[in-house]
Amino acid sequence: MALIDNIIGATGQWVAGTDPKATLATPLAWLRKTSGYAAVNRIIGLSIPFAPRNGFSVEEVTPGYVRAKIKLKGNKNHFGSMYAGAYFLVAEIPGGVLSLFDLGPAYTPILKEMTLQFMQPANSDVTVEFSLSPEQVTAILEEADTTGRAKFSLEGLLHDQEGNHVATSVAHYRVRKKGFKPAE
Repeated sequence: MALIDNIIGATGQWVAGTDPKATLATPLAWLRKTSGYAAVNRIIGLSIPFAPRNGFSVEEVTPGYVRAKIKLKGNKNHFGSMYAGAYFLVAEIPGGVLSLFDLGPAYTPILKEMTLQFMQPANSDVTVEFSLSPEQVTAILEEADTTGRAKFSLEGLLHDQEGNHVATSVAHYRVRKKGFKPAE
């Protein structure tokens, strides 16, 4: 297993054990949470340098759940609202994060298709949330372990800072199991 796979696996275990609601009232739990998210965002930045340069960050990741944000600063279009490419960035990367941390580094996520439906312009930072149920994770793992690959889809509602629904994304992924050899 490559070094990056070991780092992803260790980071996933670290973050899975954090309390996403931890505050400075519980300093050790808060430090564990913030350092875990910093590690996740650093891994993303090493893998996809374009993401942090454009203000993308994972704000919360727990088993079966991820919330990410992209900043308006540096991502404005010609009339001052969020650029369409920034919507795509914030809606695409969390699917990979979710699959890497929920399925594990032995599975490689691949985006096959994505659509965005724009509802209204965003004039602030934008967040998106995605989730996979334990049953969905189990089904994906079983199919990938049996056939070497599995398909799944994620739908995300993108919201601005005021809570307005600014876009909807639908992404279709395929995961491949690394080193898969069919049973004889």
